[in-house]
Amino acid sequence: MVEPHTPQDVILRRLRRIEGQVRGLQRMVEKGTYCIDVLTQVAATNAALQSCAVALLDEHLNSCVTEAIVKGDEQARTKVSEASRAIARLVRA
Repeated sequence: MVEPHTPQDVILRRLRRIEGQVRGLQRMVEKGTYCIDVLTQVAATNAALQSCAVALLDEHLNSCVTEAIVKGDEQARTKVSEASRAIARLVRA
């Protein structure tokens, strides 16, 4: 029987894949790979990081923010504000 994957498991798997991409970039530079090829892989790594960030934000909205809203206290405004600032940082990146 396959165990269900927690959101944390999914994020960690993505981050390990990104770590491998970064190590691959280092090897490419060490071998003197053509700059444009390295830049293409940098763009792919950036896209993977952005995707990971969106997944983290989605998890935050679906768990932390939702839980705070259900409780109905001041924490809800704080969590929504934190999420808004995180979105702003992602958009600027």
